[in-house]
Amino acid sequence: MSHLLSYKNEANDWNEALPIGNGRLGGMIYGKVKNEQIQLNEDSVWYGGPRDRNNRDALKYLSDVQNLLNEGKLKEAEDLALLSMSGTPFSQSHYEPLGDLFLQFEDHQHMYSNYKRKLDLESGMVHITYEMNGICYEREIFASYPDQVMIIRLHASKSKSLSFKAFLDRGKGRNFDYLEAVNEHQIMMSGRTGGEKGIAFCSILQAEANNGSVSTVGNRLVVKEADSVTLMLTAATTFRYNEPLEQCLKTLTKAAGYHYEDRMKRHIDDYQSLYNRIQFHLEDKEALNEPLATDERLENVKAGKRDLSLLSTYFHFGRYLLISSSRPNSLPATLQGIWNQHMLPPWDSKYTININTEMNYWPAEACQLGECHQPLFDLIERLNPNGQITAEKMYGCRGFVAHHNTDIWADSAPQDMYMPATIWPLGAAWLCLHIWEHYEYTLDSEFLEKYYYLLKESSLFFVDFLQEDESGNLITSPSVSPENTYILPNGEKGTLCIGPSMDSQIIYSLFTAVIEAGDVLKNDTAYQKELMELRSKLPSPQIGKHGQIMEWLEDYEEAEPGHRHISQLFALHPGNQISPSQTPELAEAAKTTLERRLQFGGGHTGWSRAWIINMWARLEDGEKASENLQQLLAQSTLPNLFDNHPPFQIDGNFGGTAGIIEMLIQSHLNEIHLLPAIPKEWHSGYVKGLRTKGGFEIEMEWKEHRLTKVFIHSLKGNTCHLRYKSKIQVLNSNKPIEVKVNSIETFAFETVENEVYEVKIL
Repeated sequence: MSHLLSYKNEANDWNEALPIGNGRLGGMIYGKVKNEQIQLNEDSVWYGGPRDRNNRDALKYLSDVQNLLNEGKLKEAEDLALLSMSGTPFSQSHYEPLGDLFLQFEDHQHMYSNYKRKLDLESGMVHITYEMNGICYEREIFASYPDQVMIIRLHASKSKSLSFKAFLDRGKGRNFDYLEAVNEHQIMMSGRTGGEKGIAFCSILQAEANNGSVSTVGNRLVVKEADSVTLMLTAATTFRYNEPLEQCLKTLTKAAGYHYEDRMKRHIDDYQSLYNRIQFHLEDKEALNEPLATDERLENVKAGKRDLSLLSTYFHFGRYLLISSSRPNSLPATLQGIWNQHMLPPWDSKYTININTEMNYWPAEACQLGECHQPLFDLIERLNPNGQITAEKMYGCRGFVAHHNTDIWADSAPQDMYMPATIWPLGAAWLCLHIWEHYEYTLDSEFLEKYYYLLKESSLFFVDFLQEDESGNLITSPSVSPENTYILPNGEKGTLCIGPSMDSQIIYSLFTAVIEAGDVLKNDTAYQKELMELRSKLPSPQIGKHGQIMEWLEDYEEAEPGHRHISQLFALHPGNQISPSQTPELAEAAKTTLERRLQFGGGHTGWSRAWIINMWARLEDGEKASENLQQLLAQSTLPNLFDNHPPFQIDGNFGGTAGIIEMLIQSHLNEIHLLPAIPKEWHSGYVKGLRTKGGFEIEMEWKEHRLTKVFIHSLKGNTCHLRYKSKIQVLNSNKPIEVKVNSIETFAFETVENEVYEVKIL
C-alpha cells in the first residue's frame, strides 16, 4: 500500500490526474475510458528567448537608494528602487505545456465496470483496467529515461477489440504551427513560442499494432481492430537541438528497435536503480483490512483520522516526483516540477529561488538522489556568466548575483515590480549552498574542485556589496526579507530595508562553505582569511521583544505576523546556526517565532507548512512536526497527492519528504542524530538507505519508540559522531570496537571505508 496511489474512478480534472516523467518529458494521465487525455510537457518548452533585462539605471541610482534608506526616507527609497532596479522588461520567460494527447474510443458506448487506476511508485508506471461488454481492457503508461519516450500500451482480452483515433492538440489550435501526418504510423505537432526568437518545438506520436491496422487520416492516427497497441511519443526543442524534427525521428527509430517488453524492462531497471535505494515504512496498528483508494484515505485524513501508511506513501511519492522531474541532462524541477497545464501558468512555473527551488532539492542527498541534483548545478553554472553581468551593471560588484527568480535562460535580473520580493540579491548565494551540501554528503573532492569557482564567485559579490553600518556590522543594502512587510514606529509600512536577518544568515553559511571548501582543496588561503574576517562582522541572529528571532536589523512589528515566509529562521533550517544543543536560547526564540506565526494563521500554504515541519524537527519536537505533517496532508494536498499552494506547487511535496527525513535522522551538526523528532504515534518503523553528511548510510528499525537495529555503512572511512538517548556498543564483523563517550547522548568511533558497523542499544 505504501508504494501505490490507487483510485476507483477516472480523473475529473487535472488535480486528480496521475503524473509520469523522465526528467524531460512529463504527462498527466486522466484515465478516461472513452476519451482518454494525457496532458503533455517537455521541460524546455518556454516562451520567448534570452534577453538582457538588466536595468541600465540601476548602478546610477544605487547610492541614492542606499542613502534614502539610511536617512529613513522609506517611501522615496522604494519608489526610486522600483524604477531604477526592476528588470526591463520586468518579467522573465514562462514555462508552457507541450500540449495534450487524446485517444477517442468511439466503440466504447457500453457501461464499464471494475475500473481501477493506479500509479505504482515501485515501477514508475500508471496502470488502468476496466471491463466493458465482457472484455477486459488494460493500459500501461510510463516515461522512459533510457529511451527518452513516453509509452502507452493498450491491450484487450479479446482479439480485434481495440479501435480508436489518436491526435495531438495545443490550446485548440492557436499555439502551434503544424499538426499533420508524417507517415501512416506517425503524426506530428510543431511550432514556435514567442516569435522569431522563441523556442521551436516538435512532438511526434507513433503507433505500433498487433494485428489490426494503423493509418493516418488528416492529422489523426487511426487504429482499427487491433489486439494490442503501443504508442510512443517524444518531443524535442531548439533549446537543445538545431533540428527538433530530426531528433524526434531519431529517438523514435532507436526506441522502435526494442520490443515493448524490452522497453518496459529498460525503464523499470533504470528507474528502480534510483528508487530502490531507500526503504521506509511506519507500522500502523490501525491499518484497515479493506484497502481504500488514495483519495478516500486523504478524505479520512481531512476528517481528522490518522493514516501512517499514507504518510509512508507520501514520502515515497516525493522521491518518485524528484526522479520523474529532475534527471541528468534535464532542466531542474520548476515550481510545478515538469507538470504544468497552463499557457500562462501561476508564477510562470519558473524557478523561484527565494526558497521554492531550493526546497525542491532538500531531500535529494539524503535520499541518495545526487544524480537528480545535477540539473540544479547545471543551472547555477549557466547563471554565473549572466549573474556576473548583473553584478557589474546593477551593483558595480565582482562575482555573480541573482534575485528571487530565474528561468530557462538563467536570467539573473530582478523579476516583477513587486517590492516585497523583487530587490533581493541572495538568490544565487542560496542556490550555491546546494553545491556545498552535495559535497558534505558525498565528500567528492573532484566535484568540489569542479564547482568551487561558483561558491567563490557568489561570495565575491558580497565581499564588494556588504556595507559597514554605525555599529560595525556588515549588512546588505538595499534588500528585503522575502516577502514580508514591516511597520515603522510612526506606522509607515515598508519592505525595502537594510540588513534583513535572512541575508546575514545565508551569507554566513556561504562564507563558511567557501572557507571549509578551501580547507578541503588546500587553496585560496588569503581569500579564506578575508572571508573569516568579514564573517566575524556579520550580524548574528538576535532575540526581539516578543522573544522571537528578529526578522530585520531593527525589531520592527510585522504587518502580517502569520506570513508564509519565515525567513529569519533560515539559521535553524536549512542552515545550522540555531540548534537546541548548541544555541538553546536562540532555539527557544525560534520556537516562539514558529508559535507566533502559527497563532496568526501561518502555514496556510503547502510549501510554508512543509518548511514548518522541517523547523519543528530541527527543534526536536516530534509532536509539533507530526501535527504539521498531518495539516500538510489535510489542508494542502490534492487528490493525486500533489501539493496545493493553492494552486498546485510541487515544493510542498519535496519539503514534506525532507521533513520526514529530518524527523528520522539529522546530520547538520557534524553528528548523526538518530530519531531526533519521532512523535508518539510513530511507535515502530523501519528505514534503510538514508544518507547523512560525512559519508554514511543508515539502516535502522525501532519498536515502541526504541531502536532495536542500527547499521551504519561508512562510505568514506570518517570518524562517526553519533547522538542517541541511550548508551551504545558498536560492533564491526561481530567484534566490539572502541567507542568514545563525549556526553550522555553523544559518541564517536573510528570507521574504515566501505565497512558496516552495527550499533547495539544498551
